[in-house]
Parts: sequence; C-alpha cells; structure tokens
Amino acid sequence: MMTQQTIDKLCDMKLTAMADAFAEQMGKPDLGELSFEDRFAMLVDRQWTFKEDRRMTRLLRTAKLRDCACIENVDFKTPRALDKSLVVRLAGSDWIKKAQNAIILGPTGVGKTYLACAIANSACRNGFAAMYKRAPRLYQEVAIARADGSYPKLMNRLSKIKVLVIDDFCIAPMTDPERRDLLEVLEDRQSISSTIIATQVPVENWIAHIGDPTLADAILDRLVHNAHRINLKGESMRKIRSSLTKTDKSGR
Repeated sequence: MMTQQTIDKLCDMKLTAMADAFAEQMGKPDLGELSFEDRFAMLVDRQWTFKEDRRMTRLLRTAKLRDCACIENVDFKTPRALDKSLVVRLAGSDWIKKAQNAIILGPTGVGKTYLACAIANSACRNGFAAMYKRAPRLYQEVAIARADGSYPKLMNRLSKIKVLVIDDFCIAPMTDPERRDLLEVLEDRQSISSTIIATQVPVENWIAHIGDPTLADAILDRLVHNAHRINLKGESMRKIRSSLTKTDKSGR
C-alpha cells in the first residue's frame, strides 16, 4: 500500500520516469542487495535521462531543421574541400558558448543547407536551442510582425535562439526594410548567440547584394569577424547522387 502511495505521489509531482523505475525496483527483490544510495541514484538517473531526452526532442521539433540532417551522416568522402576537423569542432559547443558564428559558402547543391542543419542538430543535442530560417522567409516574418504588433515578441524569441541558421542569404538584392530588420536581429544576438549563414555569394560580394554600404558594413561587422568559414566546392551533391542512382538502375 505504501509503495503505491509513493508511486502516486511521484506521478503527482510529474516524476513519472522515477515512478516507473521505483515500481520496477520493487518488482526485483535482488536489487535489495544494493545500498539505498545506489538505488536512489538509479531512480534519479532514470528521471534525469527522461527529462533530457524530452528536452532534446522538443528542441529538435522547434528548430524545424531540413532533411533530418546530422553530423554522423555528413559525407566527407565526396571531394568538396570540406574540412572535417572544423566540422567536428562546430559539432561541439565551445563556439556556441563563445557566441561565434559560422559561414558556409559554395555553389548550388554542394550541401550547404544539409551541413548547416547538421551543425544545428548537434547544437540541439548539446542542449542549445536552434532554429532554421531561409532568409526571404525570415524577412517576411519580421515584416508581418511589425504590421501586426508582435514585433517585440518575435525579436525577443529570435534573440534567445542560441544557434540561428539563415539559409539562402543574399539570394536576391535586399530591400531597405530587410536590411534594417536583419541588422536589428543581429544586433540583439551579438555577443550572446551564434548565427550560421549559408549562401552561394562570396563574402566580398555581400555589400553589393545588401545594398546600402553603411548598413552592409554594420551587418558584416556582426557576422564575419568572429566567424568560422567553410568554403565548399565541387559538383552538386544532388547531381552526383542522381548519377549514382541511374548507374545502379542500369546495372540491374
């Protein structure tokens, strides 16, 4: 009777994993040979693991990353000038703790989006909030927030994302509102959060795409100077995989 009351109390305190582990212990008499400290540690470990797993699941769901990307599945064999040691470092958390950025450059199809999302996936698994946004969609969301009065709330949310992926950066010339909104986003994140930029456009051409030299200089200052750079080269990964698929089919 006392056992069930204890389980019910644990459930009332939302310690359901600990309650399950306690019930399992009570059904295994051989565990009675363990000390109280050891058995209690097992209960705490079960609850802690459950909580961490649920948190990671929530972080990954909120991040809305593309392609179910993860570092373990990054292709280092295909020649595209990918620095494995740098990718491994970015899969860790030191650069995030230092609020550094990452810039992934390269032509269409070489895997910029996948790599950016894989790094963000690792951030989530390390306990950091991440989010994926295509640049045009980010600008659109900020513009809508300005119009409907939710701008402060959106900016506050973006500032708290520890790793923000901005994909397709400089895919088209920026309007003045877009330039100013981006600068505000980056200003709120400076020195407290990390940003990953994925783009086809070389850094030296960003000013031309951003438009206003003064605003462009301010944007670059917040993105470039403390950024790790990955310059991908080679053929489109989509083209390579398509060729391999056709070869496999023809060989059957």
